[in-house]
Amino acid sequence: MPQLQFECRQQSRIENRQVEINQVIIAGWTGRDSNSVQKHVEELKALGIPPPSAVPTFYRVSAELVSQSASMQVLGPASTGEIEPVLFAAEDGIWLTVGSDHTDRDIERAGIALAKQLCAKPVARTAWRWDEVRNHADSMLLKSWISDRGDRVAYQQGSLAEILPLDTLLEQMRVQMGSGLEPGTMLFCGTLPTTGGVRPSARFSGLILDPSAGRTITLDYAIDFLRIVS
Repeated sequence: MPQLQFECRQQSRIENRQVEINQVIIAGWTGRDSNSVQKHVEELKALGIPPPSAVPTFYRVSAELVSQSASMQVLGPASTGEIEPVLFAAEDGIWLTVGSDHTDRDIERAGIALAKQLCAKPVARTAWRWDEVRNHADSMLLKSWISDRGDRVAYQQGSLAEILPLDTLLEQMRVQMGSGLEPGTMLFCGTLPTTGGVRPSARFSGLILDPSAGRTITLDYAIDFLRIVS
């Protein structure tokens, strides 16, 4: 199982620690506004991807997919990143970081769960204690950028208020999957609509910003598209 390294920040303390992740769950269709959810459904429908069987939906993927590498390799040119708040449980409680549910959009037409299993899931190296930020989580901002013909362009932007409250999401996960966020479990909590449509890029970067504390957690990685050989 992957051993991730986090700079864990709580109050005035900073602690570097290693966290073993043995279960990864991807939450989909988590928009708080049903119109925003429908917009994302339409984005993917335009790519030939069927609508979800439930809202929200929880997909299990291999824990080995979680990565803190600065680059990843994918087969073919059709995968894309998505900036997401990410919760994970350690022995001393729940922590918040940021990650990308990188997904193969071509394969998604055949099956969303399969598409999510085919790409690494990058996560940042900094985490905040969830108990310290949960009461103002809605004020936090998510932003992402992609490279477009060599330029860095805005791709996603919005607040956590556009996503189901993360505690609500944890409860729905417990009901649907029969267990909560146990130590070693990581939950990707859903994303925001894009600006300009879902599209691949050779680099993906993003952040979560806590305006009340003036701090951010950043994520950045390059994508190497491997040629498909028949």
